[in-house]
Amino acid sequence: MAGAVTDVATLRCPDAPGIVHATTSAIVTVGGNILENDQLTDPVTGLFCMRTRFETDLADPERVSAPLGQDLERLSPVLRVRREDRRRRAVVMASDHGHCLTDLLHRVEHGEIPLEVTAVVSNHATLAALAQHHGVPFVEIPVTPDTRAGAEGELRRVVAESDADYVILARYMQILAPEPCAEFEGRIVNIHHSFPPGFRGARPYHRAYERAFKLIGATALFVTADLDEGPIIDQDVTRSPTRGPRRSWSPSVATWSASS
Repeated sequence: MAGAVTDVATLRCPDAPGIVHATTSAIVTVGGNILENDQLTDPVTGLFCMRTRFETDLADPERVSAPLGQDLERLSPVLRVRREDRRRRAVVMASDHGHCLTDLLHRVEHGEIPLEVTAVVSNHATLAALAQHHGVPFVEIPVTPDTRAGAEGELRRVVAESDADYVILARYMQILAPEPCAEFEGRIVNIHHSFPPGFRGARPYHRAYERAFKLIGATALFVTADLDEGPIIDQDVTRSPTRGPRRSWSPSVATWSASS
């Protein structure tokens, strides 16, 4: 197709007959040509998920997503259509430790991660100079028990104004309330340095070390209202540092004895 642009449509909805037919028919309606299609049904949740890559002469993804949404409206789908050449946009949240943010910004700046960081949001002013060094707008949103609701409203404003696809937590040491977790479902990403839900929350490596775990790792997951228990994106492991005799401890399922 001469002059065509390539779009990617992602779809999630309850499984039902006719979803693929409705989607492909809508793409044909806008003059689209499907290049690649992947789909699956999760037997546990009953959700149907599909990713379709196609080309069309329409440059505006909104003109493509409208007929798709109309044909699938009965299923209340989560549907997104984007230009393939458009980099994903993300708001990155951090607190006062900059090593995770530094690594992320460095990799983005050198093309290792195909991402556009639209803003850095922090509950402290500590990392303002780091964000400015990389040419990224910095927004300080202090959080206290009395200001939490207003702070989360300010976060929503930043995400909306920067047209961000995702929110990335880069050692952001605050627990998000259920409301923003629900509003940005499937769009907030965290990398937790453990295997949730084994060691949730802060200092998981310290607790693994104290318990003499031989394997440690990291888990990339979507953030939900249940701390560190969201859907898992990916995981990896490494050997734990060696140490001396283990301390005895007696959990409900086993007792470890001190040994060399």
